Amino acid sequence: MSSPTDPPPPAGRSTQAIHAGEARQKLGDAVTDPIFCTSTYTFTDLDAAREFYVNQTPREEYGRYGNPTEKVVERKLAALEGGEAALLYGTGMSALAGLMLAVLRAGDEVVFFDQAYRRTREFCTDFLSKFGVVTRLVPVCDYDGLEAAITPQTRLLFSECPTNPHLSVVDLERIAEIGRRHAIATAIDSTLASPLNLRPLAFGIDFVTHSCTKYLAGHNDLLAGAVIGAAAKIEPLRKLRGLLGTICGPHETYLLLRGLKTLELRMQRHNENGQRVAEFLAGHPRIAHVYYPGLASHPQHALARRMMAGFGGVVTFLVRDADAAQTAAVVNQMRIPRIGPSLGGAESLVDYPLIMSFNDLSPDQRRGWGIPDNMIRLACGLENPDDLIADLRQALQ
Repeated sequence: MSSPTDPPPPAGRSTQAIHAGEARQKLGDAVTDPIFCTSTYTFTDLDAAREFYVNQTPREEYGRYGNPTEKVVERKLAALEGGEAALLYGTGMSALAGLMLAVLRAGDEVVFFDQAYRRTREFCTDFLSKFGVVTRLVPVCDYDGLEAAITPQTRLLFSECPTNPHLSVVDLERIAEIGRRHAIATAIDSTLASPLNLRPLAFGIDFVTHSCTKYLAGHNDLLAGAVIGAAAKIEPLRKLRGLLGTICGPHETYLLLRGLKTLELRMQRHNENGQRVAEFLAGHPRIAHVYYPGLASHPQHALARRMMAGFGGVVTFLVRDADAAQTAAVVNQMRIPRIGPSLGGAESLVDYPLIMSFNDLSPDQRRGWGIPDNMIRLACGLENPDDLIADLRQALQ
């Protein structure tokens, strides 16, 4: 017999996004799960308290350790990723930090591909190094280099897939196989894919992380993060989160739960918009290069087609023969996308990395990270694709 929280069959993606992790009959007979705005959960008497503290009967005690709505979201995220358990955090960065702090200790090493969100890289190289953790960066998709960087102290192999902002696609089966052979944990930040386009756990990866702020929430109105994996591997992270207090607030948790209900429908439009915009840009004379896994010209296109169900709404491109001022003029001329640093919401957002992410680095340093002055990252929202293309056409003129 199925439990009250099992999704009704058939468990397709939309069905999972709507029903997975939820009780069929909820408090107050409501169709939606309620928001629990409380820091403390009380006991009817000391016998009830003893059941919890001594016998460890499952229930809530204090907001830093859990919230009923949070449990629903975690079960839903685990179902969508094909994992046993998920853990919700206040931000995507706190999810990444929680994972690394739980897995790594002084003297350990982490190896990951150099194409990554800058703050993730900085957390490892600048922060964890203070506590004796060594970070080894390897050129993206260099699997021989990844394996060569492993030492007896290596405890974690990490990568994004696709990477930000270059949208490189890494071979998850190869990374998982290297990790298993060396008895090293593997983790993939799959924020730019979402569980609808890519499920890293299915390829043998141990942990998958998300900035839920992006596609999973989908409306540019909250901050949240998550780590998903086997239940036994998630439990140490849960205990550490209880110590650090890096939880997601009740209102943000509810908004994330609501956003997940439309995930499949939204990702279909994000995928359509990203593909059509990438194809338009690839054929435009003012564009020198387009980074998008859905294009046949992408170096990992065949791998992306094999692993991914869709390629997302983020398109990064280079304006041909343009300096910083000319590239900025293209950004300023866009009328539909708002200028902003995020992605995955209903509204399209455009990011100029030179100013918005790497302005404190020298030109040589930026080039070293593959960030030329003529690079633009466009995160396509849910607008009509014809309107987005028309807007890009006029901006490029």
